[in-house]
Amino acid sequence: MKETLLKYIPEQAVTPAFDLIMKYNVHLKIVNERVTRHGDYRRMSNGQHLITINSSLNSYRFLITLIHEIAHLVAFEKYGIRIKPHGIEWKSTFQRLMLPYINPSVFPSQLLPLIARHFKNPKASSDTDEYLSVALKRYDPPNDKNYIFEIPQGSVFRLYNGKVFKRGNKRVKRYECTELNTGKVYLFNPNAEVEIINV
Repeated sequence: MKETLLKYIPEQAVTPAFDLIMKYNVHLKIVNERVTRHGDYRRMSNGQHLITINSSLNSYRFLITLIHEIAHLVAFEKYGIRIKPHGIEWKSTFQRLMLPYINPSVFPSQLLPLIARHFKNPKASSDTDEYLSVALKRYDPPNDKNYIFEIPQGSVFRLYNGKVFKRGNKRVKRYECTELNTGKVYLFNPNAEVEIINV
């Protein structure tokens, strides 16, 4: 297991992450990319804890996702299954579990301030933290995707599901985008990744 973890997370994080996996009897399954989520946690009918994480994540995002999912397990065990999945119990658990990793031996120094800020009040996904998401993307392999905030107003773009939109005005934080087939207007986070279409 340690050898497998070494392929996916920073070297200095391997032993403490492995210890958490063993302590909480986690069955870690590394899967092909799912566009709608980086990872998930489920308690199986046999009592085992299954965590799945996308294999395509860079090592820093993979580590954050792994600890995010273990925090679900730990919070449910400590506070019961009736808590909100991303409520205060999960947030405090995630903060506590993540704290040992927030140091320069694990994360690059340019990421540390953004990670520290994010963990003052962690969100349901690191993707909803615009600044952290953009910073983490710098460690991804190059691709042909752009963020909504990077593309000019009026640009036509495609989502992973094939739907085509035109970028409109920015509201307070999000962007109005019109689906070309239906004319419906949707709000997009600034850091939603899309593929520009030249029309």
